[in-house]
Amino acid sequence: MSRPVAVVVSGAAGRMGQAVIEAIAAEPRTRLHAALEREGSPALGQVVQGDIAITADGLQALLHADALIDFSTPASTVALAGLAAQARVTHVIGTTGLSEDDQKRIVAASRHAPIIQSGNFSLGVNLLASLVRKAAETLGPAFDIEIVEMHHRHKVDAPSGTALLLGRAAAAGRNRPLEELRTPPRDGHTGPRPEGSIGMASLRGGSVVGDHTVTFAADHERIELTHRAESRGIFARGAIAAALWGQGKNPGLYAMQDVLGL
Repeated sequence: MSRPVAVVVSGAAGRMGQAVIEAIAAEPRTRLHAALEREGSPALGQVVQGDIAITADGLQALLHADALIDFSTPASTVALAGLAAQARVTHVIGTTGLSEDDQKRIVAASRHAPIIQSGNFSLGVNLLASLVRKAAETLGPAFDIEIVEMHHRHKVDAPSGTALLLGRAAAAGRNRPLEELRTPPRDGHTGPRPEGSIGMASLRGGSVVGDHTVTFAADHERIELTHRAESRGIFARGAIAAALWGQGKNPGLYAMQDVLGL
C-alpha cells in the first residue's frame, strides 16, 4: 500500500491507547484516522492529534479505515469486532480479560476480516513464548512450571494476558490445553502440587509496566526465563507492526507469532 495505513485507535484515552497514538505519529507508514472511547467517557471530544477528536461512534470511525488497534474493554472489543468484520478492516486486539463467549464472537468475526490477537505485542515476549514452549517440551513433567507476573496497581484483570499467553505456550509444549493443566489460585491448605500442572501468581503495585517470569523447577535445579517491559512503547510498536502485516491478508484469526514469523 503506497499511502499511509489509516488506523483507528480504540481505548484512545487509556495508557496503551495514548502510546499507540504516539507510535502512529512516529511511523511514516501509518496515520491516525480516528480515536474511539466508550459512551460516557470524560475524554469524548478531546483532541488527540491534529483535528482528530475522541468519539464514541465506532461505525463512523471505521468508515474508510484500514486497521483498528484495540486496547479497550471486552464489551467494546466484541462490539467493534462485529463492525470491523462488516467493514473488512484489519482488527488488532490487545484487550485482555475476555470471556469464553467473547472469544467465540471474535472467532466468528474473524471469518470475515483478518484479526490479529495477542496477550502481548512485544517481540521479546513472543520470543519468550517460543522458548517456553520448547523448554516445556524438552524438560518434560519432571520440571514443575510456575508463572509469576507483576503489573501496575491500576490493572483490573488477573492473570495478565501475557501470563496466559506464556501458560498456553507451556501447555502446548506438553501437548495439552492450558485449561487441563492450570492450577487454581492457591490459598489455605492446598495439598501437594499436582505433577505436570502449571501454576500462576499475580502481583499488583506501583507503576510496573509488566514483568513476567516462567520458572521450570525440578529436584536440585531451576531454570528461570524472564521478560521485563520498561515502556508501553514496545507494545504499541508491535501492534502497529501487526496492523501493517494484516493489510491484504485473508480473513482469519492470527497471532503475533504469525506476524513475527515465529
